[in-house]
Amino acid sequence: MKNNTVKMIVVLTGIGLFSGAILAVLDGYTRPKIKEHKLQVKNQAVKTVMPANDRIEKITKGELDFYVAYKKNGINAVAFQVAGSGFQSELSFMVGVTPDFRTITGLTILDQKETPGLGTKIESDPSHENPTWFIDQFIGLKTVPEITYVKNAEPSGGSQVQAITGATISSKSVVNILNDEISTAKKIWESE
Repeated sequence: MKNNTVKMIVVLTGIGLFSGAILAVLDGYTRPKIKEHKLQVKNQAVKTVMPANDRIEKITKGELDFYVAYKKNGINAVAFQVAGSGFQSELSFMVGVTPDFRTITGLTILDQKETPGLGTKIESDPSHENPTWFIDQFIGLKTVPEITYVKNAEPSGGSQVQAITGATISSKSVVNILNDEISTAKKIWESE
């Protein structure tokens, strides 16, 4: 009996070491590809949230990377990544704003894992004739006064959006993240 136990321990240890080695090799192979893909997604998101421009330059201030769009040697937009808690997951966006941080030029979702069929409608709502209607509301939206949302009604005013029916918490999370992060980014941008 003692002999079988030793054999079992040796076999299981060998299998564990072999499996660990395979996972380490695969991780070493896939990690750079995943990093490159995330960089491509981020670069595409920056272009998506910016108005027409001549060039985009990355400027780091503090711990935040700003992507600055220039048109005829003047800044015409600034983009940066924001993140915060949603209903069920961490939400991550790329947001573009005018140089005074008072108007949103574009918004795109980088990562979200909200409730399928409800919270995921912040990114794409297949039940709507325009699946990106929720995100599209933010283009041209004023950030001062703070962005607000309404339920089951048409937005009124330049800083109000319509929440998604059945996903009010996710909608509210997007609004809260944008209000907090745009204000913080503006302070960082102006401080240095």
